[in-house]
Amino acid sequence: MSDTLTSRRVLRQHPALRDDIADLTTRRPLPGPGLPLLDPFLFLNHHGPQIYPAPNRGLPFGPHPHRGFETVSFILTGEMAHLDSGGHESVIAAGGVQWMTAGSGLVHAEISPASFKRTGGQLEILQLWVNLPARLKMTQPSYTGLQRADIPAIALEGEHGAGGSLDLISGSFAGHEGAYRSLTEVMMSTVTLETGGHAVLPSPRGRTVFLYVVSGAPEIGGTPVREAHLIELDAEAEYVHVRAPSGPVRLVFGHADPIGEPVVSHGPFVMNTREEIVQAIHDYQAGKFGAIPQLD
Repeated sequence: MSDTLTSRRVLRQHPALRDDIADLTTRRPLPGPGLPLLDPFLFLNHHGPQIYPAPNRGLPFGPHPHRGFETVSFILTGEMAHLDSGGHESVIAAGGVQWMTAGSGLVHAEISPASFKRTGGQLEILQLWVNLPARLKMTQPSYTGLQRADIPAIALEGEHGAGGSLDLISGSFAGHEGAYRSLTEVMMSTVTLETGGHAVLPSPRGRTVFLYVVSGAPEIGGTPVREAHLIELDAEAEYVHVRAPSGPVRLVFGHADPIGEPVVSHGPFVMNTREEIVQAIHDYQAGKFGAIPQLD
């Protein structure tokens, strides 16, 4: 197998730029100066890693609205509580994922549970925004909380690699199905590699690959890439070959069909036209998204 001839190749590496939120260490590679979006992937925040003292105020994401897209939150260390105006509530621990379809609109809060605020501890969370096509922007809101045990952990072996594993959140890989069925057939996973390990990750032609290096310094298609960078790839092959030559590596890897529609965003709303944004603001102000109690 030849990296340089048959693996998707690196076009650009986009750094996660520092943009702290209150006392939460935050870096953001998307959108960035050289990459306004990676259709259908809109936005990625990398919070932490950091250690919260005891006691602490926890995460700063009190009640706020969304419409027109989905959020996928990866809890790498620590834990995060979710509460929304659709009546969904959960606390997801390390290794779990929260997948929320904002659709026609809801209000939600992403906060630290009381136990974490009392005792503190390590925290690292990623949040990815995935766009919805016009036909689904006003779909019924929904939420699924997945604990680590809910997500298939697939050993990378044989034709799929060696010395690592893939946690399959949605979509399919190596004959397995993910824990969540995406409205738009998004494949999403996290990948860990031991030193010297490698992964062969299918990336069907015509689909946009999302690949973010959470930690480590892997090689992709034979090109060294950097930690905390979003990797933009070409579309000339049907898999991505990742190696971990110098130390352990953790990635977020996924792919999805591009939507190819206009994107108009304003804060927590992502629609196709400015008029739809104005309507979203009016609907939220009129209470049509529902409400949740103000949290401490």
